[in-house]
Amino acid sequence: MVCQVRRTDDYRPETNLTPFATIRARAVERKGGTRTLTTLLPRVATRAELTALPDDRILSEMTKRIFCSGFAWTVVEQKWPGFEAAFLAFDPAALLIQPPDFWDALTGDTRIVRHGQKIMAVAHNARFVADVSGNHGGFGRFLAEWPANDQIGLLQVLAKQGARLGGNTGQYFLRFLGRDGFMLSRDVVLCLRDAGLDVAETPTSKRDLAKIQSQFNAWAAETNLLYTHLSRICAMSIGENHPAERLRHYMSE
Repeated sequence: MVCQVRRTDDYRPETNLTPFATIRARAVERKGGTRTLTTLLPRVATRAELTALPDDRILSEMTKRIFCSGFAWTVVEQKWPGFEAAFLAFDPAALLIQPPDFWDALTGDTRIVRHGQKIMAVAHNARFVADVSGNHGGFGRFLAEWPANDQIGLLQVLAKQGARLGGNTGQYFLRFLGRDGFMLSRDVVLCLRDAGLDVAETPTSKRDLAKIQSQFNAWAAETNLLYTHLSRICAMSIGENHPAERLRHYMSE
């Protein structure tokens, strides 16, 4: 399996949007000051840190995001030591040589959340991670080298070549690994639309996603901020104004 860079279509950013400085000022006011806002911006991994991530830790995080999707995150977190044991510490090489009986047994394993389709997604993603790692000198290196200004292209690779990694799941996977990138949460999309970007409330079309990528690229060039921080500031500038202390325990939109 060879992952090709798939560039999103070129769209010039719209010129009549609310300046990002205005969006940031609104977030500062809502959160009680610049210092507080700064403490709510997630840490972003360096390129070296991403490159050094072992494949098993990448598959582990990938699996956690898949099982958290549509399920109580706290339950998955509490069971995670059981997941690590049941899935052989998420070593792709070890998982790839397991017979069908191994996977069948997991559907009745009380150490994990017993969801057959998600369990089999781990089998598929073990192959996905191993193949990408073999082609790029590590899955972490693949993520580190993919340009931040083409996040939509990276998400397309995750959705098409991985299992159950489309939509928000792929975005959360990247965010929890610390890779720089935006989230298309409800509040981020609301911020984009409020600023004047003509996209759907639930943007899924290639055109809408390309326009969003283009706009974040423009804001990154305008502000020199990381994409993660642009996204987070957008989310905190609009919608329900969650207390800062609560957000510190949940460092993603």
